[in-house]
Amino acid sequence: MSERKVKIESKVGLHARPAALFVQTAAKAPGDVTVAKTGGTPVNAKSILAVLGLDARHGEEIVISADFDGADELLGTLEALLSTPEPENA
Repeated sequence: MSERKVKIESKVGLHARPAALFVQTAAKAPGDVTVAKTGGTPVNAKSILAVLGLDARHGEEIVISADFDGADELLGTLEALLSTPEPENA
C-alpha cells in the first residue's frame, strides 16, 4: 500500500479546479485510489462527489493511498495537483 500525506495549497481546497483534475487522474488508475482527511474515513477518489464531500480546505492535510503497480507515481501526480498553489486570479 502506497500512501501520501498532502497539505492542500489550492485556495479553496477540494472545491477548486484541482479537484476535477485530481478525480480525472485517479479515474485512469488501474486500481482503487482513496482519499481521506487525516484520521477520517477513506472515500473512493474516482468519484467527484465523494472527493468534494470531504470538504477539505486550504491548509488542511489529507491522505491519499493506492495499492497497485505504479501507485507511487500516480500518488505523486495527485499530490502535485493539490499541493501547487493556484494563481491569485484563479
